Formats: sequence, structure tokens, C-alpha cells
Amino acid sequence: MDAVPDELPSAQSASLFERVLGPAAFAALPLPVQALHGGVGRQCWQGQGQVERGRHPLAVLMAWAARLPPTGTVPVTVTFDRAAGRERWHRQFGTHVMASTLWQRRALLRERLGLVTFDFALAQDDATLDWQVRAVRALGVPLPLRWFGGVQARESADGARYRFLVDVRLPGVGLLVRYDGWLLPVGDDD
Repeated sequence: MDAVPDELPSAQSASLFERVLGPAAFAALPLPVQALHGGVGRQCWQGQGQVERGRHPLAVLMAWAARLPPTGTVPVTVTFDRAAGRERWHRQFGTHVMASTLWQRRALLRERLGLVTFDFALAQDDATLDWQVRAVRALGVPLPLRWFGGVQARESADGARYRFLVDVRLPGVGLLVRYDGWLLPVGDDD
């Protein structure tokens, strides 16, 4: 486990995602995506999500290890706590809590989710922010990157709504989890 971020913020005003992406790429993101990732301190967003989990026995075990939400259409609340170059995400899918910690590691975004740690490269185009898996560890043990070629994680906007999609499919296992939906900052109307 990393106790200290590998890279500290070079400018206190730059958010974690702005530092990883770079200022120009961050500024080109849709406004709802910028708003979600550009905040400081504590922020809360709410919306709706649809979750589908795989049924393969290995998918069930892996979903437990990563503390992934169960299947269903549910209200979603995400609270972001940002401090000292790190972000703590507290996601609530209905009554299920899925928490993770994110920070910058060199040019990558690192996320610890349950017993699993991911390294992501972030790629921006005019309409989306894509998270591309570059490394995965379970309990500190590196896992083969080829296992994660079927991972899709994408953020976009639909009007004022922030949209998310995570779809994880593994060789020999099939679907691990797919969740998608929308969020708005608390206090904003639908």
C-alpha cells in the first residue's frame, strides 16, 4: 500500500485530473466532466445508475474483492473528498457502498478499490474522457494486463448531466460488472 502519493500537486489550484490530463486536455472536456473533476475539498453528486454483475463464479469472487455493487437500477450518490493530492470517492449505489482512493503516480491515475489497485492512462477527446488500464494489482501482486483488455471506462455529458459508463469483461469469465448512469451536483435540478 502506498502511504504517500508518488507525486504531489505542483500547483494547489490544479485538480488531480487536470494534473494527470494536462491543462489543455482538461479544459477541452465537456463542462459537466470538468465540474465533477475540477472541484476542491468535499463535493457531492447524485443521480441514477443501472448495474449488472456477471454470474460466473470467478466474477462473483472478483466483484466481492473489489467491493462492486449488486445488479439493479438504483439511485447513485458520489461524495468526493479531496486533500493532499488524493481523492477519496464514496460511491453509494442504492444501499451498497463502493469506496476508492485515487492519486497521481507519474503520468497515470492510480485507484485503490478494495483489494485491487489499478493504474489508468486518461485520454480526452472532444466528447469523452476514457480511462485506459495500464496495470492491475491484487493484494500487491501484479496481474496480467491482457486480462483487462475488455475494460471500458468512459465519462461524458448529456446536457448538464455528467454521464458514466464502466464495462468490465474478462477472458474466460465474461462480464464482471457493467454500470452506467448520470449524476448532477447536489442542489442542481434534473
